[in-house]
Amino acid sequence: MTPTAPTATSENTSVAAKLSTLDRFLAVWILLAMAAGLGLGRLVPGMNDVLAAVEIGGISLPIALGLLVMMYPVLAKVRYDRLDAVTGDRKLMVSSLVVNWIAGPAVMFALAWIFLPDLPEYRTGLIIVGLARCIAMVVIWNDLACGDREAAAVLVALNSVFQVIAFGLLGWFYLDLLPGWLGLGRGERLDISMWEIALNVVIFLGVPLLAGFLTRRLGEKKLGRARYEQGFLPKIGPWALYGLLFTIVILFALQGKTITSQPWDVARIALPLLVYFALMWFGTFALGKAVGLAYDRTATLAFTAAGNNFELAIAVAIATFGVTSGQALSGVVGPLIEVPVLIALVYVSLAWRGRFGGRQPAAVPQES
Repeated sequence: MTPTAPTATSENTSVAAKLSTLDRFLAVWILLAMAAGLGLGRLVPGMNDVLAAVEIGGISLPIALGLLVMMYPVLAKVRYDRLDAVTGDRKLMVSSLVVNWIAGPAVMFALAWIFLPDLPEYRTGLIIVGLARCIAMVVIWNDLACGDREAAAVLVALNSVFQVIAFGLLGWFYLDLLPGWLGLGRGERLDISMWEIALNVVIFLGVPLLAGFLTRRLGEKKLGRARYEQGFLPKIGPWALYGLLFTIVILFALQGKTITSQPWDVARIALPLLVYFALMWFGTFALGKAVGLAYDRTATLAFTAAGNNFELAIAVAIATFGVTSGQALSGVVGPLIEVPVLIALVYVSLAWRGRFGGRQPAAVPQES
């Protein structure tokens, strides 16, 4: 099978070819971006301090910029006039709420206590990561895996609403109340307000979502749907991956020295994270197939369940426990493991798509 690519003009064809090449070696680019970030953070004196200082309201501006650039092209591809078909899919909506807000935090809580019973700071940091459900980077994993873009937009919006409402409550339950009930020792309390969580959601989802919606609305009005999708979207498409790579470099540069100077601690934190991502993704993928969802919505459900909002988790850990705390290190190790694991799962997902049918990839290379 060959890639689906715009054929209206030679310019569009060249852009599609560029996208195809970029996607074909995406795993390599991501590994290089991670290595570059770790190297910068380790070798350039004061690099992480400079990057950490460029923030407003606890939000890192370089990371915010990278995520906005990453998310905008994907959200500009969403056909917002089709969202009703997603919200009417009760199987998808209920499954998403269950796996994200019941299963996900519970699985991470259990794994944190199983793997890190003697390291309370790292354990708390992992639980915070489990509470922060994905609202940002999942859109690009979903798009690369040829998931349902409209479903992804609806599910990340749903996660955002629940994140504002439920994050503090679940933090109290899993860090303070439940450990006491189970006789596991003294609990922790999170120093985070609903307003701070809402600001995080607005910055990392609201802004690119509004920009994508307005671009789609105005672009279709001026160009028509065919010209908008075949002419304009291929031109901005590569910027999603450029934004992803930029974000990865900045993120790992922020904590490069810490990560490389504590390899054993990183390994201890990484093991439960690997198990978590595997359980959540494969379990949710199996759930989607079991309840009869098509491939594209099953992939969307799996990636939204397995991904986490590392921006929020890191911000909460730093604000509550300090930038040099073990909780903050757990938050930073989260994307260190999540990024390569989920990009690998993109390829696993594509390999399984033939068992479902559904739409074929437009930007990810296909097998011959």
